[in-house]
Amino acid sequence: MNFLRGVMGGQSTGPQHTEAETIQKLCDRVASSTLLDDRRNAVRALKSLSKKYRLEVGIQAMEHLIHVLQTDRSDSEIIGYALDTLYNIISNDEEEEVEENSARQSEDLGSQFTEIFIKQQENVTLLLSLLEEFDFHVRWPGVKLLTSLLKQLGPQVQQIILVSPMGVSRLMDLLADSREVIRNDGVLLLQALTRSNGAIQKIVAFENAFERLLDIITEEGNSDGGIVVEDCLILLQNLLKNNNSNQNFFKEGSYIQSMKPWFEVGDENSGWSAQKVTNLHLMLQLIRVLVSPTNPPGATSSCQKAMFQCGLLQQLCTILMATGVPADILTETINTVSEVIRGYQVNQDYFASVNAPSNPPRPAIVVLLMSMVNERQPFVLRCAVLYCFQCFLYKNQKGQGEIVSTLLPSTIDATGNSVSAGQLLCGGLFSTDSLSNWCAAVALAHALQENATQKEQLLRVQLATSIGNPPVSLLQQCTNILSQGDKIDRRGSKIQTRVGLLMLLCTWLSNCPIAVTHFLHNSANVPFLTGQIAENLGEEEQLVQGLCALLLGITIYFNDNSLESYMKEKLKQLIEKRIGKENFIEKLGFISKHELYSRASQKPQPNFPSPEYMIFDHEFTKLVKELEGVITKAIYKSSEEDKKEEEVKKTLEQHDSIVTHYKNMIREQDLQLEELKQQISTLKCQNEQLQTAVTQQASQIQQHKDQYNLLKVQLGKDSPHQGSYNDGAQMNGIQPEEIGRLQEEIEELKSNQELLQSQLAEKDSLIENLRSTQTSPGTNEQSSVTASARDSEQIAELKQELVTLKSQLNSQSLEITKLQTEKQELLQKTEAFVKSVPVPGESEAGMATETTDVEGRLSALLQETKELKNEIKALSEERTAIKEQLNSSNSTIAILQNERNKLQVDITDSKKEQDDLLVLLADQDQKILALTNKLKELGHPVEEEDELESGDQDDEDEENEDDGKDQDDI
Repeated sequence: MNFLRGVMGGQSTGPQHTEAETIQKLCDRVASSTLLDDRRNAVRALKSLSKKYRLEVGIQAMEHLIHVLQTDRSDSEIIGYALDTLYNIISNDEEEEVEENSARQSEDLGSQFTEIFIKQQENVTLLLSLLEEFDFHVRWPGVKLLTSLLKQLGPQVQQIILVSPMGVSRLMDLLADSREVIRNDGVLLLQALTRSNGAIQKIVAFENAFERLLDIITEEGNSDGGIVVEDCLILLQNLLKNNNSNQNFFKEGSYIQSMKPWFEVGDENSGWSAQKVTNLHLMLQLIRVLVSPTNPPGATSSCQKAMFQCGLLQQLCTILMATGVPADILTETINTVSEVIRGYQVNQDYFASVNAPSNPPRPAIVVLLMSMVNERQPFVLRCAVLYCFQCFLYKNQKGQGEIVSTLLPSTIDATGNSVSAGQLLCGGLFSTDSLSNWCAAVALAHALQENATQKEQLLRVQLATSIGNPPVSLLQQCTNILSQGDKIDRRGSKIQTRVGLLMLLCTWLSNCPIAVTHFLHNSANVPFLTGQIAENLGEEEQLVQGLCALLLGITIYFNDNSLESYMKEKLKQLIEKRIGKENFIEKLGFISKHELYSRASQKPQPNFPSPEYMIFDHEFTKLVKELEGVITKAIYKSSEEDKKEEEVKKTLEQHDSIVTHYKNMIREQDLQLEELKQQISTLKCQNEQLQTAVTQQASQIQQHKDQYNLLKVQLGKDSPHQGSYNDGAQMNGIQPEEIGRLQEEIEELKSNQELLQSQLAEKDSLIENLRSTQTSPGTNEQSSVTASARDSEQIAELKQELVTLKSQLNSQSLEITKLQTEKQELLQKTEAFVKSVPVPGESEAGMATETTDVEGRLSALLQETKELKNEIKALSEERTAIKEQLNSSNSTIAILQNERNKLQVDITDSKKEQDDLLVLLADQDQKILALTNKLKELGHPVEEEDELESGDQDDEDEENEDDGKDQDDI
């Protein structure tokens, strides 16, 4: 603080310093002071001066402050002061109290300082790295400074952040900060970062932004939350609007389902704060972003499907029919529901089934139409209802048919207790309010859009104009009102009613020759149209003239020449005489040249600032664009060209009829094939069911047969000629043949047992022989090799025999188990027989005799069973003994194998030693022979004994070599 005292003290003793000099001294302190405390105090003083003397501090101190950010990162306090000072220099937020004439100057100042700061891209990268610091005094001012930079020069700063490594990822970490101030300012930073930059929007979305923002909205209380919810919703709109990739990611991530709790507002009339209204308004706009008509059709339909499946559309319809909802929320809800159902049949069908909570219940469509034709309702609400009705009918022929059917005589409620949609439209069409006329005419035109069937059906509608007069058709009544012009006093625009009726008639007559014939049948219609077109009227009436020219052109182009007085050629001659072809085409061009035409052609929603601008409908602009060119060509065509075109049309119609016929045949055949496939599948199912039933019945029959045989055997006990043992066996359901078979199997097992024992004895003797041959080692190496070969063959045979013995033992054990189970069955049947012995009602002596016989038979059976049990026990014991003998023989064989291997190793070693000795002896003989030869050459006498000994040695060597060869052969 010494330097501050000097600065402040100097002002009282010496000459008064100006602010610029003070700032200069502080900047010098920041640049030259070696003590961190001095630099920190100087930066803090600059921060306090930066709000009031923004220009001076910015010019002199910005470079020093950036240097502080680069060099003093270890001290969070001086970094925080530097960031706050830079924020005060760049930001325009503190200039709210400045007069209006200096506001623009302050904005220019902020953008200039921002340009200086970002001129070196390293400054923005440095700021991004500082945001990684967790210290509150560094991170928070860093977030505010970066937000201010983005507000001043957004595109340039966005580009720098985009090319910085991990730049966007660092900013996404702000949403996870536990301190709400930093988190909330991080949301504002991301708002500025994602504005109008699709690349950054995609990166932010794939950095899990949707889930984090939705979690924040839920934590803050959804629509009841504060301004943080509003900021999150604005950020979500930035990420999703006009970004098909992010919209698809949002839908695929199942985030649409998370939006449903936002609209659970309840039925209470209170609690609609200004913030809640703002939040709900943004939430509804977010839904509209996902289902906007400007999105790709596939993406829009998939979002519409998800909104219906998760119950979001149902929740919106609940708000739509609720009471106490603010007008602007109700209007936006109607617009949102409109786009959720637009062009998606399932949602349109659901909306048609929604009823308002009234007594009696009324369809939601009827309630909305009542608001549309009611001139006391707000203009914005009436536009929203019209848009909802248009979206309900868009590509919905089923809905169009339902609306038109409410106008037909057969469906009108004669009692008058309920009002239908058709009646409301007719009431609005012929009311004295010009806006109601226009809305009803456009709504009715949408019920006919691209639907020739309903255009023909609407010709059947008859209207009762007054009591005592015959009814007139709806088409005739429209032309009557159109011909009256301004004679009827109406509230609102002068031309709005006529424009609406002309748009309705053009839509009705286009692509419908029958309607054209009905229109031309009234002889007053064509003279009225030609009179309107030929007159020279003011600018307001030019649009009406253009629409009349369009209607007359439609009567020519879609004329089937069924009326002789108004055939195509006659109508063209009439135009040429009374109007002139060039004049007619010029009047026709008034429509597309009108200033409101291009505005209406941009978006389907009728969004107008006031009723006077409500002239054109979006779908009608498409019709004008489609028909203007073909009508112009039709006017200039000659009669011969018309004839040729008619012939081509007839040929095409015939071709189309043939193609349609074959298509219908193919469709019918496809349906028949589907039906036959279904019949085949049902027959297959029935066949499988019948087969299972047959199998079950066969098993039941077999069971019944078994029971019958059992009963038959049990009843056979009354026969006096049967022996006691056989009677007992038959009464228990066991034939004597079965017992004999069991005994034979036991005998067979015994014989197998004896055979196995004899085989084991042979193997034991072989093992003893092997042991004896092993214990008495031979002197001759040839005999040991022969014995080892023989041992190996015997061991292989023993192994093979052991395998066969094991398999025989396994089969024998299985047979023993089978005998044990059969014994258990015998015991069970015996017990059952004892329990089920019938006691006839005869004398006591007969009963005693019969009881004695039964007891004798039972005792015989029990004795036989006991013997079988003993035999099975003996067999199992023998089997155990055989197993033990096999185990011992296996161990003996293993020992013999080891000893045989040792012998083979010894034989190999001895053979190697013998070969070495033979080689040494041969070398020695060669040396002796060589020496003897030398002695002979030198003349030294050699004794004969030495030669003999050498010759004998050679003979012995030859014999040894022969013995070795024989041994090798063996």
